[in-house]
Amino acid sequence: MYLYLNGEIVKREYARISPFDHGFLYGMGLFETFRIYDGHPFLLDDHLVRLQSGLNDIRIKKSFSRLEVKNILQDLLAANGLKHAYVRFNVSAGIGEVALPTTDYLEPSVIVFMKEIPPRIEEKRARFLQTTRNSPEGDFRLKSHHFLNNIYGKREIGNDPAIEGVFLTKEGFLAEGITSNLFWVKGETLFTPALQTGILNGVTRSFVMRLASSIGLNVQEGLYFPEQILQSDEAFITNSIQEIVPLSEVENYIFMGKNGFTKKLQSVYSQYRTSLWSLNELT
Repeated sequence: MYLYLNGEIVKREYARISPFDHGFLYGMGLFETFRIYDGHPFLLDDHLVRLQSGLNDIRIKKSFSRLEVKNILQDLLAANGLKHAYVRFNVSAGIGEVALPTTDYLEPSVIVFMKEIPPRIEEKRARFLQTTRNSPEGDFRLKSHHFLNNIYGKREIGNDPAIEGVFLTKEGFLAEGITSNLFWVKGETLFTPALQTGILNGVTRSFVMRLASSIGLNVQEGLYFPEQILQSDEAFITNSIQEIVPLSEVENYIFMGKNGFTKKLQSVYSQYRTSLWSLNELT
């Protein structure tokens, strides 16, 4: 596998960053994960907007244009012989002293990983985690290097790719999956936990909410207890790699799975994968 590292395309075994990089020392770094469909980086602009917001928040002085990132991705696709790809676009704070910083980071490390798309999972089962969702360190959750809470959740649920762990907040509200956002349908209303619960503002989450409105669903965000998803008609999770994954059951409660509104959303979603740069292009 080839990756991009600070302006160069290098083989993975030759990739190096300094042990003094504060992404390593203090977790000061952010990343975006997205898919490339037939050469097109789906919703790239939305990922870059979220990335830029996070970089500004943790004072890493770096910005990216669509053209700059598109060129990096095209070079990586060619180097790896891919047309469809899983991408992790990573910005680490860069070299600093072994001390907590108070100034801006001016020379971050930019690393872009690319690999083949993992096998599609048609349905998953969900289990509520004993590990509670931690609160964001700042005003909102960043897609940062600090992933220990997610790792605790993954260790609790195990390695079965067909099972997703669902975090609750310390107050007992539904939050999100280990690497996904959570949705359920009751009647003609789509429900999803509010950002107030401390969840990641997922790019695919926002896109699916917009799609749901376009097919006639009412969309509601709020604070919900587990009983509310167990009383729903259907449920699913989303992220940028797996797209929309139906939940066939949650805590042994059986759901509609691949059918219903979930199937409609999957169908509409698939129409845009090779063309959209941002959900704002939706008519």
